[in-house]
Amino acid sequence: MAQTDRPQPRLDARGAVDLSALARPATPPPGAPGGLPAPGPYAVDVDEASFPALVQSSTSHPVVVVLWAPWSQVSRDVVADLGALADEDAGTWQLARIDSEANPQIAAAFQAQSVPLVAAILAGQPVPLFQGGAPRDQMRPVIDQVLAAAAANGLTARVEPAQPAPETAEPEPELPPLHQAAYDAIERDDLDAARAAYEQALREDPRDHDARAGLAQVGLLARTRDADLQGVRAAAAARPDDVAAQLAVADLDVLGGKVADAFDRLVDLLRRTAGTDKEQVRVRLIELFEVVGDQDPRVGTARRAMASALY
Repeated sequence: MAQTDRPQPRLDARGAVDLSALARPATPPPGAPGGLPAPGPYAVDVDEASFPALVQSSTSHPVVVVLWAPWSQVSRDVVADLGALADEDAGTWQLARIDSEANPQIAAAFQAQSVPLVAAILAGQPVPLFQGGAPRDQMRPVIDQVLAAAAANGLTARVEPAQPAPETAEPEPELPPLHQAAYDAIERDDLDAARAAYEQALREDPRDHDARAGLAQVGLLARTRDADLQGVRAAAAARPDDVAAQLAVADLDVLGGKVADAFDRLVDLLRRTAGTDKEQVRVRLIELFEVVGDQDPRVGTARRAMASALY
């Protein structure tokens, strides 16, 4: 299959970090600009609350799960192509669309390091299919193999078409003007404009946590924009005490979803440095905590380790 739009090591690490959600408090709803296409009759958007019911449904018909993220255009393309295939097959299987950033426990269950990740669930058992982008004509034989395996196990019930969503759904709340300006700037890859908008928001309200998190996100995107993944990793491996080299690889780890690896690397570096080097590492850790968000348990763990390393 083709490569993804993020670095792709083997599937053995953690869920990726939601970058765009720091710029926007909620992902646009399906069918809205910037969101996924509206689900077809044989596709469903699944979260952690509805996931157990989805697994149970796989005891009667095959389910294909696609883990996607708002920042990944490749994952959104895969979702659209799988939706078209589900429509073509008219109920022989169900497509489950899962935002990996909004549902980290599901992403962890699939050992999703990055997105898109596509897997089947047959009789409650996960079956890895592929990771990364792929043309639709390459997806078709993969789906056909899933259907053949399902038939061999008696999973041949038809999927009932989903009812159309009510037209009276509540609209998404609007962003404050400066946050909207920053989000739009990130979408068009104008990081300078995004930084300026967030900085202005913080001048107007120093307690604006979303603006502070967005500013940290913009810094990460700017630092990694032109990074050579292999070169950065080679430099970090060759120079373990080079602060700049270790900071650079930690940035890429966070961007690629290897959050705990990045935090462990920098905490260890914090223990081995002093003076201005130590302060530089401390500041970068705090910035990356902002990117990942305090709601992520890995941040709490790393904060405690950082305090121990400092004091």
